[in-house]
Amino acid sequence: MINYYKVLRVPPNATDAEIKRAYRRLAKKYHPDLHGGSEEATKRFALIVEAYEVLSNPQERAYFDKQLAKAIYGDESKGSIFSSDNYYARKLRQIALEKRYNQIIDEIINVERKEVLALQKIIFPLVGLFLSIFFVAIFRPRFFANSNLFTKIILFSLFITGTIHLLSRLKDGIQKYTYKERLHDSIFEEFSESRSYSRATALMFILFGMAISATTGVLIGNYIEMFVSSSMPGLFSPTFQFEFILYPPIIVLLVDFIHSFTSRD
Repeated sequence: MINYYKVLRVPPNATDAEIKRAYRRLAKKYHPDLHGGSEEATKRFALIVEAYEVLSNPQERAYFDKQLAKAIYGDESKGSIFSSDNYYARKLRQIALEKRYNQIIDEIINVERKEVLALQKIIFPLVGLFLSIFFVAIFRPRFFANSNLFTKIILFSLFITGTIHLLSRLKDGIQKYTYKERLHDSIFEEFSESRSYSRATALMFILFGMAISATTGVLIGNYIEMFVSSSMPGLFSPTFQFEFILYPPIIVLLVDFIHSFTSRD
């Protein structure tokens, strides 16, 4: 039985990210075009692709691990209790296989959970940024200008902290989920990155989302200006104020803090 872990040169407990990295590295190294299209290189490359297709699929990987465990017990335990047809030996093998299978499933679930949480760390701040810009553009609060010095210091400190936090989250998300550039017209293009969007596209999406949020908010704010100004006298500004840029990073910081607190184990 072919051990796909050995083919990709990764341990049996390798994460999905480690398997992807190993696949891309080996695919680049053993691509047939680098070896004159030889039959041996083609077979090795096909085996690498086959190994990745199996190990990158949670269901197929779980089944492969189960079969690999059976093969290991059969090959490495000849003459021992593991190769015996005794009832207790069969029962012991069954328990060992079930334990290993459950461990694999738990590892897969844990990896998927970590990937979901990592994705949420970029989605929540991004959605919070768009919504905060939208609502600030509608209600145009003048809270900072009407506050005392102590409150202004607190708000400005939160703005600095929120801005650093937001930029850090956006940077991590862009590095993790986008690629820097594509190698067009290259035999390695399909192996260069498994990510779907370029960093330029991601940045354009963020800027476009901010612009749409601000424009939509301004249009709605202009439409309900009379109602908002009458319901919030002294706190609504009909014109743009510099303090408006303070609020989105603060709101994102608070929203992300609440999300991080509620998602803790």
